[in-house]
Amino acid sequence: MPATESTPGEICLRAIDGFHVGGAVHTLRGLPVETRRLAQGAEPRPVDPNGDHVVGQMYVQAYRLARPRHALPVLFWHGGGMTGANWETTPDGRPGWLWRFLSAGYDVYVSDAVERGRASWARYPELYRDAPLFRSLEEAWDMFRMGPADGYRTDPAGRRAHPGQQFPVGAFEQFARQWVPRWAGHEAITSAAYRALLDRVGPCIVIGHSQGGGFSLLAAQERPVAVRAVVALEPSGAPGAGQAGTQPHLLVWGDHIADHPIWRRYRATVDAYAAALAGRGAPVGVLDLPADGMRGNSHFLMMDRNSDLIADRVLHWLDALDLRHS
Repeated sequence: MPATESTPGEICLRAIDGFHVGGAVHTLRGLPVETRRLAQGAEPRPVDPNGDHVVGQMYVQAYRLARPRHALPVLFWHGGGMTGANWETTPDGRPGWLWRFLSAGYDVYVSDAVERGRASWARYPELYRDAPLFRSLEEAWDMFRMGPADGYRTDPAGRRAHPGQQFPVGAFEQFARQWVPRWAGHEAITSAAYRALLDRVGPCIVIGHSQGGGFSLLAAQERPVAVRAVVALEPSGAPGAGQAGTQPHLLVWGDHIADHPIWRRYRATVDAYAAALAGRGAPVGVLDLPADGMRGNSHFLMMDRNSDLIADRVLHWLDALDLRHS
């Protein structure tokens, strides 16, 4: 079989590209020179932090099919304290949405946003004003709606998940291994990097989760020519609707939101934004999974045990848009 053809279950790529976008040079002066040992068996040596530093860049990995079946690529944007690993392989070892959308014929771009993963981060408080935030397993158990807030225990055998929980809670520690530090108040530099990515890629479909979902809603305003459709998986916020465009939007929600006071507020903000979009004539779809008979989904829909079924629903929605032209 020629190398450019794929058998069922295989994906044939013509390229995997990694690159950085965004960022700017900032200069530091007046900091003390430190003496540190940097290599095994070596003597400590001077390390001078003064000089120019690049800050605010984003890392992107592009997967380009040998023969894509869709004109527009899909851009995956992760949430707060996460990286592009969210889309690759689920914590319990199943293929993630990266594989699912490549299999469906889309070129895919997976980002590590500013300060995350391979994008790297910067000194604080000299370049970043504040220290980073680190997420505990207790906080995540509650905020990701794995179970009730008092249901977490250090011993996995003692944890209490929501009935019918779709997230593979037996792999919760494996999931926690991919969490990274995050900084509050970096919306401006992160949005700038996403704009740089859109300017480089051109017309595309953006699929954003949580914080990345909020950024995807904003990007549709700021780059209406590039962003042809938005899928926001449980966005944790929304911009003001003053500059909202008319691109198609799909909002996807999991279970137990009504039971969680923070998520109730987040969803109310996004619902108001969706109503404003619809009022401007934008096609807005809402996939409320429990209302649609799919119970038990966590905040991390693309990692849940029924993630392929949810991906199928998103792909069906995209197919119905008929976005065949770039």
